Amino acid sequence: MSGTLALVGGGEFSEGCTFDAALLEASGASEVLVLPTGAAYEHPQRLVEAASGWFGRLGVEVRGLDVLARPQALDPAMAEVVAASKFTYLVGGSPMHLRSVMKDSPVWEALVAAWQGGGVLAGSSAGAMVMCHPMVDPRGGAFTLGLGLVPGLSVIPAHDHWSEDAAHRTLRMSPPGLVLAGIDERTALIRSPEGTWRAEGAGEVAVFVGGQPAELGAIPA
Repeated sequence: MSGTLALVGGGEFSEGCTFDAALLEASGASEVLVLPTGAAYEHPQRLVEAASGWFGRLGVEVRGLDVLARPQALDPAMAEVVAASKFTYLVGGSPMHLRSVMKDSPVWEALVAAWQGGGVLAGSSAGAMVMCHPMVDPRGGAFTLGLGLVPGLSVIPAHDHWSEDAAHRTLRMSPPGLVLAGIDERTALIRSPEGTWRAEGAGEVAVFVGGQPAELGAIPA
């Protein structure tokens, strides 16, 4: 059992992110919890403020939780806040930093438990990348360890801005059987509680298996 999962290609909290209203409705939440972990070194408060403005227009408040470094991820008080959340959002930034902060931490365990308990979990850009395993390494386009919430799937965010060289390199190195999803900005690849996937938002989602084009149905449930 699980709630709804949204993997966003970037450009979160902006026009075209039409899927957020449906995610909010699915969660039944009166507050969205935003973790700006991936943006720890890139003015994280700005993304929390952007989320507040965006979700405020949808009629709910935003709470920013500053899990910016490993000590906060190990803090039981922080984990309690995450465990109680019905709608949690991991923003973009550095997937490597986000992974190192969250890996095997009480906050990550609480986040997974809240989703498995029926909550909505969204991750944009870096936030989407780390949920998968393996994860595309942004430093060179190869594959590295992710946090494994969605095994057998890797995400390329901002696919609409993906360079031809990066595309060729990542697809060439894609292991046989691995599903690779290229998600455009302001676009979400959404997993329902039943395990089916759909694409929503301003752009498109391109799916590859073993480096070859495929359909959404190829994504593991």
